[in-house]
Amino acid sequence: MKNSQKQHKNGTWPMASWYLAGTLFVLLLAGCGDKQQVPGSAVKESKQAEPASKAAGTAKQKEEGGEKRLVLSADEIKKAGITLKSLKLEDRPEYVSVTATIQPNRNKLAYISPRIPGRIVKVGVEVGDAVRKGQVLAVLDSVELGEARSVYLQAASEEAVARAGFERAQRLHADNIIPEKDYLRARAEHEKAKASFRAASDKLRMVGVEPDKLTGSVFPLVAPFAGSVIEKHAVLGSLREPEEIVFTVADLSMLWVEADLAESDLAKVQNSALASVAVAAYPGEVFNGRLVYVSSVMDKATRTVKARIEVPNRDGRLKPEMFATATIYTAFNEKVLLVPENAVLLVQGQATLFVAEKGGYEARPVEIGERRNGLVIIKSGVIAGENVVVSGAYALKARLLKSQIGDAD
Repeated sequence: MKNSQKQHKNGTWPMASWYLAGTLFVLLLAGCGDKQQVPGSAVKESKQAEPASKAAGTAKQKEEGGEKRLVLSADEIKKAGITLKSLKLEDRPEYVSVTATIQPNRNKLAYISPRIPGRIVKVGVEVGDAVRKGQVLAVLDSVELGEARSVYLQAASEEAVARAGFERAQRLHADNIIPEKDYLRARAEHEKAKASFRAASDKLRMVGVEPDKLTGSVFPLVAPFAGSVIEKHAVLGSLREPEEIVFTVADLSMLWVEADLAESDLAKVQNSALASVAVAAYPGEVFNGRLVYVSSVMDKATRTVKARIEVPNRDGRLKPEMFATATIYTAFNEKVLLVPENAVLLVQGQATLFVAEKGGYEARPVEIGERRNGLVIIKSGVIAGENVVVSGAYALKARLLKSQIGDAD
């Protein structure tokens, strides 16, 4: 005991004390290890790690898509009807805008009627059919034509007889066999027969029938030029008089847009000025044409002047009698970026364009200017050369808002 106390005082421990201390240290380590394996603690750590993992996934999505950028598959792009326009600086025009009505080109409009009374025995076309020049529209049977044909055949026969008699008289008179008066009589009869034959032939031609092609009392109504049948009043068995219209044929490849110009605008517009037309049927689209006519007379009641714009219509989308907005350009002053109005959407109260870049579509805030005939001027936010969505933007806006709601959740 004295030795032990002496050793303790000297700073040393007996062997048993070292052994006891080592055992206690091992037990403490084991206890710590058991504490890490407690089920309650494991669940707590898992719950704390889950939000961090979710945040990491959201960050990855933004990193891949970019700020407000949507990535769509080819099928999704096709389903949404997305089309792009490459921005470029275009002339900013000064213009006069007026309401107008689309009409057929009067120089290519034909009202087709029979030249003599006839009964319709065959109809070959319907309204809307495209026809070529000379195509038979209907066939009519006419009593008057039958009578005219009989007169023609009789006149042809009499002319042939008179011609033969005159030729015989010429030969006899040359041989001094017949007197002068017989020769002159034969010549007069021949001239009279020729006149009757010409009159009968002309009458047939006046009703639109070539005499050498007439085989009966029927005759055709034909299209005078290539176009479309826009009106039809032909019913089998019905009788039609010359003053009655049976068909209306129009060439709709070039249309007239008729407008009324205010007196105050007359000094601004010039004949042959460029023009464009917009209709409600095709929002955001314009059809280019040219001013071809300004009337020399003013309507004293409305104080307006009639004006006419010619617009090509080769695809047939413009229809006669459509209401339209006509824009007549008077000057071009500066270069601006123009996009269709329906390409600019409000996203959280901010005018926005969807710009295609890096394999996706980015919602880009923009500053807009004047709206002009279905187009809007973009003052800032995009630059020339970028591709913007001009069709299908609403589908992209819906996806953007949906993704923002998902992020908020």
